[in-house]
Amino acid sequence: MKVNRCDGQCRTCGGTLDIVDADDATMTVECTESTCADSYEVETDAFGDGCMTYWPAVMAKKLWKGRVDDDA
Repeated sequence: MKVNRCDGQCRTCGGTLDIVDADDATMTVECTESTCADSYEVETDAFGDGCMTYWPAVMAKKLWKGRVDDDA
């Protein structure tokens, strides 16, 4: 999930961040700039959204990934 640049940017180069993983305490972000590609963990409220925008969406995607549909 891409982080809106007005919410947060790469701490190394100022580039756009992608959230690539999350757990109950942290989110792992990666810079999308090919010259940087830095990766690091941030707190679930690192983007000032009160844990209401990014963390729930990433966790929902993570929980649904690989889910087998019982009706299929």
